[in-house]
Amino acid sequence: MADAPSDRFHALTPEALAMMDTIARTGSFAAAARELGKVPSALTYSVRQLEDALDVLLFDRSSRQAQLTAAGTELLHEGRRLLQEMDAVANRVRRVASGWEPQLSISVEDILSIPTVFELVQAFCEVRGGGGGPGACAADGPGTRLRLRTDVLAGAWEALVTGQVDLAIGVSNLHENPGGIELQPLGSMDFVFCVAPHHPLAGAAEPLTDAQLVNYRAVAVADTAQRMTPLTFNLLPGQDVLTVPSMRIKLEALLRCLGCGFLPEPLARPHLEAGTLVLKPTARPAAVAEMHYAWRADRAGPVGLGRGLQWWLKQLESPTTRRALLERHAGPLR
Repeated sequence: MADAPSDRFHALTPEALAMMDTIARTGSFAAAARELGKVPSALTYSVRQLEDALDVLLFDRSSRQAQLTAAGTELLHEGRRLLQEMDAVANRVRRVASGWEPQLSISVEDILSIPTVFELVQAFCEVRGGGGGPGACAADGPGTRLRLRTDVLAGAWEALVTGQVDLAIGVSNLHENPGGIELQPLGSMDFVFCVAPHHPLAGAAEPLTDAQLVNYRAVAVADTAQRMTPLTFNLLPGQDVLTVPSMRIKLEALLRCLGCGFLPEPLARPHLEAGTLVLKPTARPAAVAEMHYAWRADRAGPVGLGRGLQWWLKQLESPTTRRALLERHAGPLR
């Protein structure tokens, strides 16, 4: 019987777990001993030591084969998992030493092209994995874990400023920079005012005035900021509002004639062309969003920014990538 809990900890070594795995895989102590370059008696002694430390029987002694008991099966199952995790930890330590971040968090503004974002994610995973098929990540790859989130309006800037993300794609330049944050232009996105064909405003005289719009429900996307003052655009005092969590849900609400509102022109375009939405000019100036991408430069280590963040910034330097993020919401980019 084990003398103390520490005996169990000392007994459960990677070598002991690997020995258990080899015995179970080869089916006998003799075969396992040959593979490990030991004599069978040495393996038998090691197994008995492990059993004494754990105070359980791991193998059925009445069987001529290396037959695991229920306790032995559980140890084998958990032991294999632990060995895999140990390998993963060792690999991640080596990757961090090579300059790749263990984790990279990215906020993407809700109005940007989701297909383009996932094309970038796929390309990044291929750089990490070095091949091996869909979803694979080779052991010698950088192995940076990605965390993606979508934010609306001030929410993306807040996530960056508060350290929740390392990179924010689609922020405005209207916020005060507390320092340590770099900002680069992404491009501009036009917004258009849309209603469903059967909405009362669809046949109204143009341009639509605020005095007309205030009488109809607006659909608005909620700012995801929790601490900063949320931003609100194009809503009139006293106007009824349906608040939704994303621009794509706002689009669905407009298609269902649940209200009216502004949409990014690239997102609205296929529906305007199909006639499922109607564009209505307004008396107020056309809305244009000037968008940027920003990152935490103050998180750079002694050798500079992590290689994962560097990769994303390199992609965002491409005018084609920036344009696709702004415009390619559906189908090929024109």
